[in-house]
Amino acid sequence: MVWESSGGYGESALRRYPLGAREPEGQTALPAELFGEGICPAGDHMWQLTWRERVALRWDAWSLELVETIPFNREGWGICAADGMVLTSDGTSELISRDPGTLAPYGRIQVHCDGERVTELNDLEWAGGRVWANLLGKRYLVGIDPGSGEVTDIIDAKAVMERHWGDQEAVLNGVAALPGPGEFLLTGKNWRSMYHVRLAEDRVPKEPAELITG
Repeated sequence: MVWESSGGYGESALRRYPLGAREPEGQTALPAELFGEGICPAGDHMWQLTWRERVALRWDAWSLELVETIPFNREGWGICAADGMVLTSDGTSELISRDPGTLAPYGRIQVHCDGERVTELNDLEWAGGRVWANLLGKRYLVGIDPGSGEVTDIIDAKAVMERHWGDQEAVLNGVAALPGPGEFLLTGKNWRSMYHVRLAEDRVPKEPAELITG
């Protein structure tokens, strides 16, 4: 089963799909004044961030009924459940660690690569003991050590990048881990498809930092 958050004022929604289905089996629209962003599961509930409205929404993951709306202290971009905590991004080089039940912040991780800060951290996922993030406007997926904040892997996603001529917003913007080791679903804003990818065990080592910090 796959849950999807879509953005846009007056267009945002939370949807649930059987994997591979073209149409959702359930969906709920957000109020027109909210711009939906990242989502992640928390038990039977689903957290959904909003972009600039400084609120987060807790949904029942199966009925898609809104349980509560809570204050949120930053812009909302990405969110993932990670080893007993929740991590969120806001487009900067910082990841904020939070209580999974309340989203109260209690720490931060400064993300860097070869001594340079890595900014534009966007959608987040947790897999294999790493935080995986796409970088807004770039074709790279990075793996981050949550202890040190160091980027350990840089994955070039150009093989699945879709071309939408004239649509500058059609960028890589969706990462979901699958049960298989190194397997992910990748998609983006206004993309036509979702791509099932597998990282090779002997994947190329980390490339120069200027690819993601320049």
